Amino acid sequence: MEVGQSLAWGEGPGYHERPVMITKQLESLETVVIRFAGDSGDGMQITGTQFTNTSAVLGNDLATFPDFPAEIRAPAGTLPGVSGFQVHFSSTDIYTPGDDPDVLVAMNPAALKVNLKDLPRNGILILDTDAFDKRNLKKAGYESNPLEDGSLEGFRLFAIPLTSRTERALEDRDDLSKKEKTRCKNFYALGMTYWLFNRPLENTVTFLEKKFKKKPQFASANITAMRAGYAYCDASQEFQVRYEVAPAATEPGTYRNIMGNDALALGLVAASVRAGVPIFYGSYPITPASSVLHALAKYKNFGVATFQAEDEIAAVTSAIGASFGGKVGITGSSGPGIALKGEALGLATMVELPLVVINVQRAGPSTGMPTKTEQADLLQAMFGRNGEAPCPVLAPCSPGDCFEMAFEAFRIATKYMVPVFLLSDGYLANGAEPWKLPESMDELPACAVSYRTDPEDYLPYMRDETTLARPWVRPGTPGMQHRIGGIEKAEGTGNVSYDAENHQRMTDIRAEKVARIVAEVPDLEVFGPESGDLLVLGWGSTYGAIHAAMKIAHKDGKSVAQAHLRHLNPFPKNLGDVMKRYKKVICAEMNMGQLRMMLRDRFLVDVIGLNKVQGMPFRIREILTAIDEHTS
Repeated sequence: MEVGQSLAWGEGPGYHERPVMITKQLESLETVVIRFAGDSGDGMQITGTQFTNTSAVLGNDLATFPDFPAEIRAPAGTLPGVSGFQVHFSSTDIYTPGDDPDVLVAMNPAALKVNLKDLPRNGILILDTDAFDKRNLKKAGYESNPLEDGSLEGFRLFAIPLTSRTERALEDRDDLSKKEKTRCKNFYALGMTYWLFNRPLENTVTFLEKKFKKKPQFASANITAMRAGYAYCDASQEFQVRYEVAPAATEPGTYRNIMGNDALALGLVAASVRAGVPIFYGSYPITPASSVLHALAKYKNFGVATFQAEDEIAAVTSAIGASFGGKVGITGSSGPGIALKGEALGLATMVELPLVVINVQRAGPSTGMPTKTEQADLLQAMFGRNGEAPCPVLAPCSPGDCFEMAFEAFRIATKYMVPVFLLSDGYLANGAEPWKLPESMDELPACAVSYRTDPEDYLPYMRDETTLARPWVRPGTPGMQHRIGGIEKAEGTGNVSYDAENHQRMTDIRAEKVARIVAEVPDLEVFGPESGDLLVLGWGSTYGAIHAAMKIAHKDGKSVAQAHLRHLNPFPKNLGDVMKRYKKVICAEMNMGQLRMMLRDRFLVDVIGLNKVQGMPFRIREILTAIDEHTS
């Protein structure tokens, strides 16, 4: 612990006349979770993102969880309109945004009511008292004011008039309206948390100056508010302790803070450059996949073409057309949009062209909860097309892993001439973590792509002996005119065929082509004992919570192991052998048991389901509870 001093001016008689020395303690912490919460218009996402970016610059390991309201603009002060952003930063490796916050910054009564249940006793609670008027209390469903009824006892409460203090800090700004001044209160709160956790202001100052380059009055106002929040904590006798979280030990290299959807875009661009083949992205806007389009649109200098289509069918068919023309077609959506693409995805299977299909999953069915996360589209990816239309299915396990799995989806699609599903979800899409950049393109896997140009002995559906891929021929290649379409193809020639035996052979070939990808799927790795009492299986974004729980279970001496699937079709070839080495197998997934059903069907193992469909990711303690139940 270190001790520092701040010089402040005493309140009351003699104000501005007698200085007071305030002793401040500096405590070191290993890990901290902060949650910012307020109305969707209060800027909680930008506040949380700035705290995250600053922590990344300082070298902390981190993970984030933005939590958006589904409504575009719910009525101010209501429970459905609460927006939250949780950031977990640490001096050690972490794998989740944290189960519960250590600090809750709530900008109004609704934000307090939605989030207080998650704040442990003795947690730090920062409230904007200006928002706790009768009108806002009624909107949030409070019968009494929690600031006055004793319900907040047991928390380290800092009840501060954030709004009026922000306005006071900007009172001499004639170039701003009262509303514009009030909107800076989120940066006042950010300045307070920067002081509380010993974070510098410079990174956010640079961000604001760049963001509001054309409106410098807004940049300077937010900077002033942030500095005022910082100075208030430094001078106030309320804040006696501040905290420090040291940098995490990391492998040497260049890192950036990356969100899952941005990593998907970068992975696709990297694969395109590595292969020397341009990509085309056709999509229709849908939450939470839209930002993939936004990200890819920035990379025109790498030959990336993006197309915002009028609907989901146009999006996927334009991507198929791009693949026919010699680019790698990519389309992205969420579950409802994937349903609309179904017939065209069958076409992509039939014509055997490379296509990457990104599904950033959200809670359903139908419109469901658009801004909440889920993993309930696995069976849709496996079987959601008419007829026998098998496709490879991949799933990243973290925001950074989205880069690697996007690259892998591109590579498989072009090597095997097949549409490939890539299953992300809202938790990965909007979450962030430090990601180590490759030193050079040579670090990335080989991704060779070749077009058939020799017309000798050419047939449109002739096969590579190893992959069973058919040749990729660009239109206009001399002497290599060919027919493709949705009607069944005659083996070899690709002519229209209604022959029963031919249909059987072509169906078998398409299935065998996907099955042969297993030769390139890495063996399933096990974290923990190679055999024992319990194996916890997961896929996609459940990795972090399972891995964190596993580390705790190992410290408690439990015979439990983790295995995580990133290839879901085909499965790793050693999956069956791994499962049979344990007395019990749990499958944790954010659905009602889709992977569990596939595992039981394929391997005849009595897999136990651990299922959650609440629009929220697993918490570490939920995994630990299941481990305790099945190892006691």
